[in-house]
Amino acid sequence: MASPYPDGDREKVASKLPAAIRQELKVRTAEHGVDIQDAVTDGIHAWRTGDGPHPTVDTSGADSFSTWLPAGLYDQFKADCTARGVSYTQGLAQSVRLWLDTHPSPGQRPHTGPQRKVVCNQKGGVGKTAIAAGVAQAYAEAGKRVLLVDYDPQGHLSEQLGIAQIPPGEDSLVAHMCAEGKADLRDLLVTFEDDRFGKRLQILPACFDGFLLDAKIATNTRIRRRETTLERALEPLEADFDIVVIDCPPSLGIAMDAAIYYGRRRADEPAGTSGVIVPVLAEDSSATAYTMLTDQIESLKEDLELELDYLGLVVNLYDSRRGFVATSSLQQWKSLGDPPVLAVIGDLKEQREAVRMGKPLLSYAPRCDQAEAMRQIARSAS
Repeated sequence: MASPYPDGDREKVASKLPAAIRQELKVRTAEHGVDIQDAVTDGIHAWRTGDGPHPTVDTSGADSFSTWLPAGLYDQFKADCTARGVSYTQGLAQSVRLWLDTHPSPGQRPHTGPQRKVVCNQKGGVGKTAIAAGVAQAYAEAGKRVLLVDYDPQGHLSEQLGIAQIPPGEDSLVAHMCAEGKADLRDLLVTFEDDRFGKRLQILPACFDGFLLDAKIATNTRIRRRETTLERALEPLEADFDIVVIDCPPSLGIAMDAAIYYGRRRADEPAGTSGVIVPVLAEDSSATAYTMLTDQIESLKEDLELELDYLGLVVNLYDSRRGFVATSSLQQWKSLGDPPVLAVIGDLKEQREAVRMGKPLLSYAPRCDQAEAMRQIARSAS
């Protein structure tokens, strides 16, 4: 809905916008000394003329928002929304998000490297692979350039996404970690061609040699600091990505030390952007495994004087019908407070169906509860 501006060259537009984006827009325009109406106008112009598709913005809970736009612009914008198959609310949210992303806070000290999300738990069967893949997809969907690393020699991530593992003896992440790499690691990356991710999601496949990684690192005399091996291997790729997600093996060995070290907070990096995401189950054995993992992390932090952030827990495969053990365990996870529970994901069918189809979850069922949970984790762990 639009009404005339007192001076005649603008019209008042009434629409909807999520509260978090409204607040961010208010603060950011104040930091830049720009009127909100001018920022929204610039964002709409950029949205209309830029290359699409634009990342989907979560507009749940969107509430009333009004501003002044140049006369006729809102009608043109609505026509574009219709042509692109998005709601006016979604189109406006994407436009504002575009302006915010291209006008960072002037008081925010830039960090030159990617955010590193290490998805880990030494307990198997908790859904590390599903969560690492889903979170990486959510970041790529939101416009980030994402490297998803299958660091588990079992290769479940590669297999589930229809990507072949690297055979033994060939160039691989393990070879580069052991100072035996023969070529550019970029040559091994696989790009997802799904329009939802806009070629922003790339996978580094697993390799069967990974089963020997701990022994290779421990016995390689050319490696001086074994905990730095993953970082040294991935460092040449980092300039190409905004986010690196590591799907870790169920291990507490040297490979896990290298992943923890890689996920540490750098000197110029804000707290809470890189670190570990820990999938858990609502059962007693998962609590025991979590204690073993945190003991390893805290020991490494102390020995190497690291700063490493626990980005949060994800309670996976939750089903309250399993009774008191499940419900009480969930409350215990929530009562920790720090790290927080980022999401509770039910034991639902869509993830299993996506695996059977060899498709990313956010492509197969983009509006299912599990997909929305992945987006929630990505937002909360940034």
